[in-house]
Amino acid sequence: MSIPLLGLLLSLLGLGTISAEDCLARDYGNNGTVCVCNADQCDTIARVQTLSEGSYLLYTSNMAGLRFQIDNGTFSELSTTSENRIIIDQDDSYQEILGWGGAFTDATGININSLSSGAKEKLMRSYFSEDGLEYSLCRVPIGGTDFSTHGYTYVDETEPDVELTTFALTDEDYQLKIPLIREAFNLTDNNLRLFASAWTAPKWMKLNGAYSGLLGFLKSAMYQPWANYFLKFLEAYDSENIPFWGITTGNEPSLGFFPIEIPSVAWTFTQMRIWIRTNLGPTLRNSPYSNITIMALDDQRIFLPWYIDGLFLNSDVRNYIDGIATHWYWDDIIPPSMLTTTHDTYPEKFLLATEACVGDGDDISVVLGSWSRGEQYVFSIIEYVNHWTTGWLDWNMALDETGGPTYINNNVDSPIIVNASADEFYKQPMYYGIGHFSKFVPRGSVKISCSQFASDVPTTAFKRPDGGVVVVILNQRDEEVPVVIADATRGEVNLNLSARSFTSVLYW
Repeated sequence: MSIPLLGLLLSLLGLGTISAEDCLARDYGNNGTVCVCNADQCDTIARVQTLSEGSYLLYTSNMAGLRFQIDNGTFSELSTTSENRIIIDQDDSYQEILGWGGAFTDATGININSLSSGAKEKLMRSYFSEDGLEYSLCRVPIGGTDFSTHGYTYVDETEPDVELTTFALTDEDYQLKIPLIREAFNLTDNNLRLFASAWTAPKWMKLNGAYSGLLGFLKSAMYQPWANYFLKFLEAYDSENIPFWGITTGNEPSLGFFPIEIPSVAWTFTQMRIWIRTNLGPTLRNSPYSNITIMALDDQRIFLPWYIDGLFLNSDVRNYIDGIATHWYWDDIIPPSMLTTTHDTYPEKFLLATEACVGDGDDISVVLGSWSRGEQYVFSIIEYVNHWTTGWLDWNMALDETGGPTYINNNVDSPIIVNASADEFYKQPMYYGIGHFSKFVPRGSVKISCSQFASDVPTTAFKRPDGGVVVVILNQRDEEVPVVIADATRGEVNLNLSARSFTSVLYW
């Protein structure tokens, strides 16, 4: 059914009007398509309207080229004979969802700013507005990352400045981050939460005297100045009227144990336990930002739960830490059961997936239209939320056609790729993959019980704050798959999932 016709039908049924601008598809020969956006055109998806009881909406994106195609229908009576049943139990609930989003890296800002004002506006709306993906949780680097044009911190003096008297935000903050963050707040009606992560300390604070590299530990005498550095950052952004919901203890402490060029600070769990207990925890909790959410680890799930066990040997540290942040890069060597084990051991601490991307280490970093990369996103999100994780964040929100800029040549892919010379950008299947969650599962939704019938058709489900239910299904098969969604409170829905597709089903 076409979107205009569906909008008319739903309006006549009193189900609300749905309108959207269509995708301008382009095929680069990579087993999938992108949607092309420019200053004059960009596909949209309207905010969901509540339906009458007994009706449902079906949103489909697939390898064949559909993007958030909308269909609708009604529930029928429950049966017991159908195969491929997905059983929903609204009374069996789990974790509350904190949000979905990406990171305001320097590279993201450079690429968004390279567009004309019209195209730039459409890109920002694509992520944050009510006719876009409605991102609700984003990460902000404290200083530079590998996706900057050079290494830097906020106190890059040649001589140690232990009192941080020269601490100052940089041009990157004022040109590439702060203006876009402000626009994102406006587009979300301030319904956006931010958390901050630091990649590296100033060179003079570190034993190896470098932003990155082997044995990049912090000098013990710098423990308090490093904690003060975090506080200075919060104060500096507060002066720009940008508040933070959370902060992590630092990006990927494991990197500093290896000769890797990504900026980092190395921490054993013993060292970090001392720093949190003695410095970071007291510094933040005794500051004007005492209520800020503090997340530990911010690294791969291979460190679960033993690294957290080491941190929480001290009860004060356990009390200071609110949540545990994880990345996805080594997920193929560690099972998701470690997430559940960590939750079961520390049920009062939430789990949040804070970084993911594809293309790192691949021969070709950016693959325009790759459906399989979109499937990787959806599979990962389903796996994480089915193991107690409260949200999932992408890495760079916009990169160029080479997967940069990155000053260490660590090029990767992104849900949106910018072609500045043509003043256009491309929405990858990854964009729609995360959108099947961020668009329909708002903050405050709760994960509910959802049965599985096949490993290559993984499924998850949520109950929204407005009482609606969202079921998200990934069909990795090359053929159509018939399924039945069964909910004892509503009945059942018979669907045919198109080949290689993402499907979101909503009902109230």
